[in-house]
Amino acid sequence: MIAVSDLGKAFGAQTLFEGVSIQFNPGNRYGLVGANGSGKSTLLRILSGEEAPPNGVVSIPRKLTLGVLSQDHYRYEEMPILDVAMMGNREVWEAMAEKERLLHEDAAFESDRYAELEDVILRHQGYALEARAGEILEGLGIPTEVHRSPLSTLSGGFKLRVLLGQVLAADPGALLLDEPTNHLDIVSIRWLEKFLVSYKGLAIVISHDLRFLDNVCTHIADVDYETVTLYTGNYTAFEAAKEAERERKEAEIEKREKQIAGHQAFVDRFRAKATKARQAQSKIKLIEKIVIEKLPESSRRHPRFRFRQRRPSGRTALEIDSVGKAYGDNVVLKDVSLRVERGDRLAIIGPNGIGKSTLLKIAVGDLAPDTGKVTWGYEANPGYFSQDHGELAAAGRQSIEAWLWEAAPGEPIGFVRGHLGHVLFTGDDADKPVRALSGGESARLVFARLSVLGPNVLVLDEPTNHLDIEAIEALVTALNEYDGTLIFVSHDRWFVSRLANRILEISPKGLNDFRGTYDEYLERCGDDHLDAEAVLQSLRKARKSQDVRKKEPEPKRQNRVKALEKKRDELTSLIEAAESRVHEISERFLDPALFGKGAQAETRRLEDEQKQLRKRIEALMVEWEQAERELEAERPGA
Repeated sequence: MIAVSDLGKAFGAQTLFEGVSIQFNPGNRYGLVGANGSGKSTLLRILSGEEAPPNGVVSIPRKLTLGVLSQDHYRYEEMPILDVAMMGNREVWEAMAEKERLLHEDAAFESDRYAELEDVILRHQGYALEARAGEILEGLGIPTEVHRSPLSTLSGGFKLRVLLGQVLAADPGALLLDEPTNHLDIVSIRWLEKFLVSYKGLAIVISHDLRFLDNVCTHIADVDYETVTLYTGNYTAFEAAKEAERERKEAEIEKREKQIAGHQAFVDRFRAKATKARQAQSKIKLIEKIVIEKLPESSRRHPRFRFRQRRPSGRTALEIDSVGKAYGDNVVLKDVSLRVERGDRLAIIGPNGIGKSTLLKIAVGDLAPDTGKVTWGYEANPGYFSQDHGELAAAGRQSIEAWLWEAAPGEPIGFVRGHLGHVLFTGDDADKPVRALSGGESARLVFARLSVLGPNVLVLDEPTNHLDIEAIEALVTALNEYDGTLIFVSHDRWFVSRLANRILEISPKGLNDFRGTYDEYLERCGDDHLDAEAVLQSLRKARKSQDVRKKEPEPKRQNRVKALEKKRDELTSLIEAAESRVHEISERFLDPALFGKGAQAETRRLEDEQKQLRKRIEALMVEWEQAERELEAERPGA
């Protein structure tokens, strides 16, 4: 349990929240929601102990361990990926690392210290940590074959997945996660949803992913109106309850205002008449007794995006001819050809790592293709929104006003300030250095620049990342009003379904260029890359031997089933024997007699044997799972 009492936080004259008293209980999963800048992340930092509360009290039981999602992967660049994940349980990981050093250092063997470390590992089920961390990394889309590679070999998005795995592998009593679904594909998001739903501890999650909040949360903590209000249920239930509560308060205020107006009208009409003076005075007293609650202003703000092309492009906006790209042995794109016509609203979809962002970077010239060429059409003027906001990289200490003005050097300052105001930068915000902006602020600023530049082709890579719900809705409205050409990559089904008139699916099989809306694409093609359940169903089908098997005689099928069952049972016996031996060795490590003089060689031999056994168990488990999948595929109705 985490409890806060009379908690408050302000930045200068801006109050984020005050007088907050709330309790977060084990077994519940809380979605922390609110507009960008409302104080969600600040509240999470206070709860985690990273930031001291300026006033109020945060109560956390001493025995409660906290798992907090870090964003600093640079500290671990040279460490093996699996080790980074295991570090979530620091006590156990450090004990295992020190034990390994004792076994291989040349100095005299410290048998007493070795026994202490072994006790720590066994007490905390440390030997299960490696397996647990490996399973979590797999669930987050990081395959086993790279677990021993340095973290530096992964892209930024996958590094953040490892840090998420680090938190989950520790199995803490409470999880505090700030935007954990960023950089996850739909399959990994679904895995995380299932992980959190089965998690027995307390979870507090910040997310702008409405489907994720709906699937995971038992409660919603809303940061708005300078306080934090707790609602029971998922995000959909919260929205309905909040709207109903606001409408009830507004109706009550309206009712009281009408009462005052009625009494005041009587007073104004009859105050001067002696026969009505007493009644008028009575009405004045009634007016004084009526209290009208002043509703605080919501922190939720809606930006106004506006995109207008300065002049239209030619009929063909973009032509991509036989483009290929590889990173070492990893072929990302192969022989991709595509023509984009003026007025197309092209959504590029497909699983993570298939080359969607790479294709956009090649199209705008940020990345050179290995083969093929890119040709922009007559008068085509593309405007690019990158996933990592690389447009801002060179700005450094430059103010946001100066950076935006560079895109419109001949315009007056009022023009620039107006565009900043549309995307919620007002007053002194104009002097903010670009490098100090949050992810959501950076996104809004890049959109403001695109508005100023007036491109006739918008190229957008995951434009909804870091935007709050209000900004996403405003962006959809603006893009629907845009009369130019739109090319975009997104994992947001709601976003795609409201904008696209053409779908380009990139898959391992090649390209599927579908001219129609996303709903029409689903009806025709059936491959829903933006729906978790659909993706998982597709994966299950792919893992079976065949979706449609040729008919064959029943005895032959039965013989194959018997053979598979025999193989599975044999593998089960081998796994049990290996696990039994691992347990025997662990028990042996608890024997003080093992750590006498000259025991280092025997200890090292047992350690090596245990390691080999664990590797063997892992390999046998892979075979066992394969046998189970094949059996499943042979069963009737599979």
